[in-house]
Amino acid sequence: MRDDPAYGLGLKNLTVSLAEPNAFWERAYASEAHAIRQALGDVAIEIQHVGSTAIPGIKAKPIIDIAVGVKHLDDGLRCIDAMEAIGYDYAGNDIVPDDHIFGRGVKDESRTHLVHVVEHRGDNWNRMIAFRDALRSDIRLARAYEQLKVGLASEHAERRAEYTKAKRDFIDNVLMASGLR
Repeated sequence: MRDDPAYGLGLKNLTVSLAEPNAFWERAYASEAHAIRQALGDVAIEIQHVGSTAIPGIKAKPIIDIAVGVKHLDDGLRCIDAMEAIGYDYAGNDIVPDDHIFGRGVKDESRTHLVHVVEHRGDNWNRMIAFRDALRSDIRLARAYEQLKVGLASEHAERRAEYTKAKRDFIDNVLMASGLR
């Protein structure tokens, strides 16, 4: 069930390609969240679907982003063995400050899922949830984000880091309007 082809997931490493919205993405998240909950137990305080696949009706990179909130950032290190047991590899915590990143898929080739283990209710958690919620509650804002992403995806098709960096101002502006910096 976790690798159902109907989910339409998977993106070549370091590239950017957007997929049409897929009604199965929410089911893909739910299936993965269940597996993560079983693997991590009480270490995971809360698990949330974040990223563009969590925003109904907009194009997204076909990768499910999941936030796992833990009590302390160092608890992310306690997750490594359990996450590896369910098919994730540990990408480290030096890519994004205060974020332990785990990837699922074929390492260095393509990814279907990214898990961000962060402090529950910490800055990264709050930013991911607030941005997602702002887009879910305002279709015009979600469409503006989608249009930005479409343009950036064609401009940075082979440079995912540049694509991500180019979205930063939009995200920061939404977060400021939501009361976060």
